[in-house]
This record gives sequence, C-alpha cells and structure tokens, in this order.
Amino acid sequence: MLHLVIGGNGSGKSAYGEKLMMEEPEDGRIYLATMRPWDEEGREKIEKHQSMRSGKGFVTMECYGRLRDCPVPWGSSVLLECMGNLLTNVFFDRQYVGMDMAQVLTDDIMEVDNRTRTLVIVTNDIFGDGLFYGVDTEAYRAVLGQVNKNLARAADHVTEVVYGVPLKIK
Repeated sequence: MLHLVIGGNGSGKSAYGEKLMMEEPEDGRIYLATMRPWDEEGREKIEKHQSMRSGKGFVTMECYGRLRDCPVPWGSSVLLECMGNLLTNVFFDRQYVGMDMAQVLTDDIMEVDNRTRTLVIVTNDIFGDGLFYGVDTEAYRAVLGQVNKNLARAADHVTEVVYGVPLKIK
C-alpha cells in the first residue's frame, strides 16, 4: 500500500505519517530519514523528529541519495521522511546532472514500494505562495511538483494535512 501525505511547513504532516505507521506491525517498521544534517538548524530539526518517534518501534535508515541504493528489507513498512529533502540531496548533486530527476525519483520510489508492505511518503506543498523564485528554486519546485503528481496517481491513498487536520484526497 502506498500512502502519500502532503502538507506545508509545520502542518503536522510528519506526525500524521507516524500515526499511520503506528497501525503497522512493529516488526519491520522503518523510518527512512532523508534530511542531511547540513547545519545547526537541520540538526535541531532531526533531533525533533527523533524525539517524536522515540519509543515507537522504528528502525532508522538514513538515505541521502538514490533510494535504489538503500537496503530496504522486503515486506517492511516504511515511512519516507521526506520527499523534499531527498530531492534536495540529489537535485544539487553533480552526478545526476542531465537526468530526468522526477522520473528517477518516481522509479526509485516505485521500486521501494514493490518491496514493502506499506510505504508512507511525507512530501511538501511549496506551491501556494504565488511568488517567483530564482531559476534553480523554480526548477526544484517543478521537479517536486512532478514527483508529487506521479506519486499521487500511483498512491492508494493521498492525504493533505492542514493545520494538523488530515484531509483525505484519495
């Protein structure tokens, strides 16, 4: 089962993703962490998320690049936190220049989905502010938007979290 959870910054999407995972058997419950600790702010955010999931039976796997390279066990239940961070890691990595990153990420995710019992993906809604950003940021937003569309089409469930309230879309 593939469940896409989308929301803005501070919306409660991570807490909702964890809540979904608590319905899964504890044996094989994996937290696929994608946020690279670049600076103090990032380390603080990572610590907050570690505290949120403490005692919930997650095994944490860190994956800062291609998901195909992460040894996700067959039959596990995986919470991928989060798509925006994963994209950042590969988007600015020179080894992926010239690749269709939306397709690469979608293919990698579908491969992980085929190996898991349940895959919950937390992703960001960064599209509603109506502002124009620099070329790189706009390119990043375009790729994330395409990945989110691809995943929403493939997902069994799509939920948007707004102010802590989950809204079922699909």
